[in-house]
Amino acid sequence: MSDATYLEAGSREAGYPHGRTALLVIDPVNDFLSEGGAGWEMAKRTVELHDVVGNLRRVIARARENGIPVLFAPMAYTAEDYADRELQRRSGINRIMFERRMFQAGSWGADFHPDLRPQDKEIVTQPHKGVDVFQTDLPGHLQRLGITHLVIAGMTANLCCESTGRHAMEEGYDVTFLSDAIGADNLPGYEAAIHVNYPLIANAVLDTDEFLAVIDAGAAATAVEAGDTVRGSDRAEIGKVERVVEESDEVSAHVVVPRGLIFETDTYIPLDAITKRAGTTVFVNVPKLVIGKMGWDEPPLRSERQARIGAPRAHIDKLYGSRSPTESAP
Repeated sequence: MSDATYLEAGSREAGYPHGRTALLVIDPVNDFLSEGGAGWEMAKRTVELHDVVGNLRRVIARARENGIPVLFAPMAYTAEDYADRELQRRSGINRIMFERRMFQAGSWGADFHPDLRPQDKEIVTQPHKGVDVFQTDLPGHLQRLGITHLVIAGMTANLCCESTGRHAMEEGYDVTFLSDAIGADNLPGYEAAIHVNYPLIANAVLDTDEFLAVIDAGAAATAVEAGDTVRGSDRAEIGKVERVVEESDEVSAHVVVPRGLIFETDTYIPLDAITKRAGTTVFVNVPKLVIGKMGWDEPPLRSERQARIGAPRAHIDKLYGSRSPTESAP
């Protein structure tokens, strides 16, 4: 795991900083997104249900208008991958792609959907051979561009998009998934990724309109205000902000959401748990399902925050209580 972190300590940034945000479009190719593609029959239900091609077209165009770099990450397989490396034996998905002749290099199926083609100067990564785009030259491109906030769209929800987002999060990036600009090869896989896994991996799961509202507003509308609607990272509504409480000697900065039909007491959400603001909606980086288990039924005391931070490494004898990690062989 990287020691990188995407936000400076104490930052309350709740948007997508200009010059540090990139849109990553994974596998926007004919085999997934065009009728007649080798994976179309598997993918078409979610692609058509959410108008994935239309939403990808919109978000790519607006990213370009706002000066946000768009990176394209396709797959392509050659004879060497199968005859020499035998990738078809690596995993279930590799076997499926091999048997269905998906993403064969130089083919129509491996080419970009006609509505989603990169422009001449835009970045196209080396092909990923599995489900993690971080196993390509993507990290070098992101580092060279100075990217800290990565927005992910494309195919497929529970494989390449999820694996890449998970890896990006582990490397210290602020990750956002665009729920209606992502498709999958089956509906259960899509639902599990969008509603169960993404809300824990990412700092936000937004639809295309919500993301566009954030980038259109720029830095002008990132501060939380009374009256804002609060949603979890699963996009489920928690309530409305009654007031914003600034840091003091006793309490950490937080917002107060009055009790309602779901929560029996007022909810006191630490301000640094709010990661995105789209229009008058703010997003907390935990799902609504666990809000009631976070201990946020009282104002957050600074002393409690320090207790959660824990002890410095130098003060800890054994990391796991009874022992420390096993040393690697030289």
